[in-house]
Amino acid sequence: MLTISRRVFYVRKRKISTERGREWERSMKHRAMKRRTVVMGVGAAAGVVAAGGFALSAQASGTSGSKSSDSSDALVFDKDAFTVLTTTITTDGGDKEVKYHFYKAITYVAKPVDEKYQSLNVSVPVEIDGTAVDATNAPILFANSVGGYMPSSVADATGVGGAAMTGMPGGGASASPSASASAGTGAGEVQSGGNGQVNAGGEMVNNGKLALAAGYVVVEPGARGRTLTDSSGTYYGTAPAAIVDLKAAVRYVRFNKGRIPGNTARIVSSGTSAGGALSALLGASGDSPLYDSYLKDLGAAEASDAIFASGDWCPITDLEHADMAYEWNWGANKLSTGTLVDQSVSKELSTAFADYQASLRLRAKGFGALTARNLDDYLLRTYLQPSATTYLKGLSETERSTYLAANTFITWDGTVATFTWADFLTHVGARKKDTPAFDAFDLSAGENNEFGTGTTQARHFTLYSLRHEKGGSARLDSDLPTKLDLMNPMYHLVKEQNPHRSKHWWIRVGTKDSDTSLSVVGNLAASLEQLGDDVDTLYYWDQGHGANTDAADFITWIAKVTGYKK
Repeated sequence: MLTISRRVFYVRKRKISTERGREWERSMKHRAMKRRTVVMGVGAAAGVVAAGGFALSAQASGTSGSKSSDSSDALVFDKDAFTVLTTTITTDGGDKEVKYHFYKAITYVAKPVDEKYQSLNVSVPVEIDGTAVDATNAPILFANSVGGYMPSSVADATGVGGAAMTGMPGGGASASPSASASAGTGAGEVQSGGNGQVNAGGEMVNNGKLALAAGYVVVEPGARGRTLTDSSGTYYGTAPAAIVDLKAAVRYVRFNKGRIPGNTARIVSSGTSAGGALSALLGASGDSPLYDSYLKDLGAAEASDAIFASGDWCPITDLEHADMAYEWNWGANKLSTGTLVDQSVSKELSTAFADYQASLRLRAKGFGALTARNLDDYLLRTYLQPSATTYLKGLSETERSTYLAANTFITWDGTVATFTWADFLTHVGARKKDTPAFDAFDLSAGENNEFGTGTTQARHFTLYSLRHEKGGSARLDSDLPTKLDLMNPMYHLVKEQNPHRSKHWWIRVGTKDSDTSLSVVGNLAASLEQLGDDVDTLYYWDQGHGANTDAADFITWIAKVTGYKK
């Protein structure tokens, strides 16, 4: 339960250059006056100009770009603009009472398109269970709340863990962060990620709160998302807006080294679903020049956007190849209605996946080249069977006997669980998505909206779906190849092999998560291992989308890889 022990009265004058910004400012001021305090940290925003392909919420007349020095001044972190809050956080080690400084709604770019989304919150622990905490050199958890590539905002947060995705999804994505237990397994899942993660008991998990209870600094950034439109109906949150915003937020933190609490050279990102994809992308694309023009247009701080480590749960990524991968994995599985998807489409996409998989040139010890022919065996022996083994060992003898009796496809010799790929797919059951899963023929998928542009809500972003609808000579819009690269961590790991990427990775997915192909995590991890990075990958047995059954281990891992000691 969150209680406020003291409030700091602080007013900062600011200019809001869009109608949306003015409305938000008025509402924030109104709520602040009702609480007899004022929302802090919304920096002075320079006039907004149209640039970099992003549409604005309103056109500002007679506005010119700010000078570099003015932008830098606007992005200086005010270390005194906090509220003192106290909260109780439940951890594996018991309840922790945490007193912390809460910095709310700090605009992280000098020329925001929409401050409601382009702002961040910072939480800094000062006391844990009555003992003073010095977080000066603590690692920084950079926890995004993106789900379904939807907008996410910290504007209404009242404390740590309060960031949330907003808006209503189009197509297959859902904005609901609530958990839904899977019958018979105890597994829970969330529909689109965001701040929603679920432990093995179906209870909600929040990495930001756990990090705060461990003495870390927590930064929660907002970001624009695919459904945002201005008064003219122009979309201004489609690709690559979300990753550009998150990079700008990282730059803000690193620019404020010595002012913002925490070790700005030890930023660890986290995210789930689309947020997991963006966390992986942050890790893979650090300091890539591909984003420079977008960041410049926003007036992002002149600092590095590389992060130290990346935590990625069930990342919905590699979107231009996701339809192929999905059919390779789930093509024979029926929908929840009991019907098979169009098998001709499924087989065409699955066949195309073989060429893509070969193009990655991934290798693994004991398997050689990872191809479409042996990838199932690789996933089975590297992740799935060990996951089932760990699960079974964790059960009591009675529970294990009951589980094995209900799941006779598993061979258990008392030490190791084995089974076939085909039997595993039958065990998972219904697939979540029709075919194509991501670039829908009727443009109804959330990802179609993610690659919309201007006043066009949704576009095809794969040649397969485009030519299925428009004919064999159709060509993708000229801006799409670059935007796909901007949104895909594999581009930075396989094609470009970015030297500024994170070198430490925590990657998780549930074995019953059919929101995307299980090969997505497998290929991401294999590509990182091939580059020599430190990679900790786990598939949670019988868990669904958004599972996080070892949250405490992640918090411990952060301290280990960053070298942090209290």
